[in-house]
Amino acid sequence: MFAVYARSADSDDPLSGLALGERPDPEPPDGWTTVTVRAASLNHHDVWSLRGVGLPADRLPMTLGCDAAGVDDEGNEVVVHAVISDPGWVGDETLDPRRSLLSERHQGTLAERVMVPRRNVVPKPASLSFEEAACLPTAWLTAYRMLFTQGGLRPGDSVLVQGAGGGVATALVTLAGAAGMRVLVTSRDETKRRRALEIGAHEAVETGTRLAQRVDAVMDTVGAATWSHSVKSLRPGGTLVISGTTSGPQPKSSELTRIFFLQLRVQGSTMGTREELRELVSLLDVSGARPLVDRVLPLDQAREGFSAMVDGDVFGKVVFTV
Repeated sequence: MFAVYARSADSDDPLSGLALGERPDPEPPDGWTTVTVRAASLNHHDVWSLRGVGLPADRLPMTLGCDAAGVDDEGNEVVVHAVISDPGWVGDETLDPRRSLLSERHQGTLAERVMVPRRNVVPKPASLSFEEAACLPTAWLTAYRMLFTQGGLRPGDSVLVQGAGGGVATALVTLAGAAGMRVLVTSRDETKRRRALEIGAHEAVETGTRLAQRVDAVMDTVGAATWSHSVKSLRPGGTLVISGTTSGPQPKSSELTRIFFLQLRVQGSTMGTREELRELVSLLDVSGARPLVDRVLPLDQAREGFSAMVDGDVFGKVVFTV
């Protein structure tokens, strides 16, 4: 079958290890199913894999990709849940210390077919296209868990999203807006600030700008560069949800005094559960909210999508059709 895979890793030149070509067909064990992929989307995780992060040389070659929507071996239209937990694990899959994502220990979704445990497929409603559904399992599920599970936010709350533009950030803006929240975003890029307003943000400001009014919660996937601003943007008793450190994990100031004095809550968040994916799919089905797609490309043009992500030239999700 045709697939997009990592044949080698290079921290400085990730695209040098990207390969497109034939890979073995999946042979699912008992309890697994094969999904014929109709659409798959790109994540920063795929670029990090090409840099060798979380993907050691002894697992190469590895088909890339965490996200997909397609048809399972019983003919059902499904969305693939990317978190593979231990077979004996019970409860929140994201807390399983032995969990992994597709493309880490098991071959990924940027292929004509992918095999996953049967429990890892969620029904796709007819209202969602395969391209839209393929955006959900990583970035959109991460955003859903950040806002509603870890952030505990409700209609009428205010939320600041740090760093408009990426898949998680655009998902946060859209989902928060669909849930009736007041949404503020930051970006260094004027074009991205303008586009954030177009997809539903109420206010967009330059990164680091002091807010006129502090917010109930901040969603931060940037890390060191925005940490201090995130803490200072919270009202007393507010919540900072962290799900990434793209600018680095070591902020210049810990802001500990402000955190304890204002009784702020700092909450980590990673991916999401199968049940949260079902809830997310249902929310989009009912609300009419849809993922923002930056571009759709055939899988054999995947290198173009990877190059755009490496260059930071995306606003929303890059989707590949199979």
